[in-house]
Amino acid sequence: MTTNGPTFLIVEDSPTMRQLIAFALRRIRGAKIVEASDGVDALRKLSGQRFDLLLVDINMPIMDGLKLLSLVRSDPQYRQTPIVIVTTEGAEEDRKKGMTLGANAYLTKPIQTAELLKVVQDLLSQKTT
Repeated sequence: MTTNGPTFLIVEDSPTMRQLIAFALRRIRGAKIVEASDGVDALRKLSGQRFDLLLVDINMPIMDGLKLLSLVRSDPQYRQTPIVIVTTEGAEEDRKKGMTLGANAYLTKPIQTAELLKVVQDLLSQKTT
């Protein structure tokens, strides 16, 4: 059975932050949310199902978000999938590095629900056009 809504993968080592992002995304009709606690966990989940959009933290144990981003972008199946970095790293060089590696958007914590939803909905609407 498929849902009409988008499927999101939240990759974040903080359970509290994952909950906050998931809570915001549930405002999108039919949203299906899968959570991963680090980059390795995310790769396992990416190999098992399709996602419409990924939300990735940079600072995580085992595999950080930038390494995950470069691996995902090198996979033809996910080359066009929108990726939003959600991080505490607000420095311009971090933003540039993330965007250079293929992120579609870069949000710094603390995130605002309205801003997160706008970015996600904008990226999803670009994907369907």
